Amino acid sequence: MIRSASDPGAIADAVAVLVAGGLVGMPTETVYGLAADAGNGEAVARIYAAKGRPRFNPLIAHVADLAAAEHLARFDPLSRRLAEAFWPGPLTLVLSKRPDAPLADLATAGLDTVAIRVPAHPVAHALLDAFGGPLAAPSANRSGHVSPTSAAHVEADLGDRVGIILDAGPTKVGVESTILKVEGERVLLLRAGGLARPAIEAVIGRALVAQTHAESAPVAPGMLASHYAPAAAVRLDVARVAPGEALIAFGERLPPGAEHAAAVVNLSERGDVVEAAARLFAALRELDGAADTIAVAPIPGEGLGEAIRDRLARAAAPRP
Repeated sequence: MIRSASDPGAIADAVAVLVAGGLVGMPTETVYGLAADAGNGEAVARIYAAKGRPRFNPLIAHVADLAAAEHLARFDPLSRRLAEAFWPGPLTLVLSKRPDAPLADLATAGLDTVAIRVPAHPVAHALLDAFGGPLAAPSANRSGHVSPTSAAHVEADLGDRVGIILDAGPTKVGVESTILKVEGERVLLLRAGGLARPAIEAVIGRALVAQTHAESAPVAPGMLASHYAPAAAVRLDVARVAPGEALIAFGERLPPGAEHAAAVVNLSERGDVVEAAARLFAALRELDGAADTIAVAPIPGEGLGEAIRDRLARAAAPRP
């Protein structure tokens, strides 16, 4: 059920769903999340069931602020510097979980680490404040499908599996959070996302070390090789569009053969990777079903382009 987040009583009703162990579609600045009480194992299990999510893929715990995060995890100095610089915002930190952290084991996939984020969205913040505890909230879509950037996307993918979907309009960032883990003097980039590499490296004073794939049990969400996948095949960095393919374009110039495409969505005619990131998942959803193959024009890898290319590479990966 979609409810306008501005309706009187909407937040209170969503909290009631969470307390009862149900699921709530929660808007954030990145994508819509499928929220449940992170301390309630049965509620967390409902997330996995609703998404059809592999149980070894851990969830992100969303909290209201840094103080709340400290109840869940231990912060090394570098992780604390990152939290102070970028929270609230599209940054997730993988940290050592406190033994007494009020988290269900299923939420962390049995790991001794926990992925934590403080979202920068007024509705998410209001829900977290009203609930008073951590919320496990992966993207609100079927596992491996395109992530949702509107309440309608959540309803289309999950339907009545969700008690309430709080509608706050389209998301601003449009791709998931960047995930980092500090190991000694190294800062590992586990998932490229809504916080771009240059901003992070300016704060930590060193280069990030990319470690964005996991062949077996991942330590953070979004590390499975085949992920964010539409039903259609995805072909990357195309020099020419084959007849009958759908096309994801970028910039003013379309690749040769675009005139014969089954459908075309241009992520950003002006070549803006921020605009492209915000439109990516909606574009994949729109073109899925329009053709057997989605051709993708070259997209630069700078800034948020890195996250866009990461998502597209996972969408194009061989399906398990």
